[in-house]
Amino acid sequence: MVTYRTQVKIVADILTTARDYGNNGEGVGVTTLLRKANLSYSRLMKILKELVKSGLLEEIAQDKSSKYRISEKGLEFLEVYSRFEEFAQSFGLRL
Repeated sequence: MVTYRTQVKIVADILTTARDYGNNGEGVGVTTLLRKANLSYSRLMKILKELVKSGLLEEIAQDKSSKYRISEKGLEFLEVYSRFEEFAQSFGLRL
């Protein structure tokens, strides 16, 4: 049986990538996010727009492209998500 990721898991994957590959605050490029989050370009761009709008990511505009940096709110989201994931797994549930 194929297991699909939920929207929340995809958001967590994007934020984790931004945190881990953000080059000390310089941000992470779209190509890295595409590869690490395993998403199509159009889906990633839609989600990035939502994450910037909600304050979980910060967009750093450059000449011809943008980079994305995780915000404090995004770090808080990942912390709470991680705790909830552990809690759910303790009951045998998968997110």
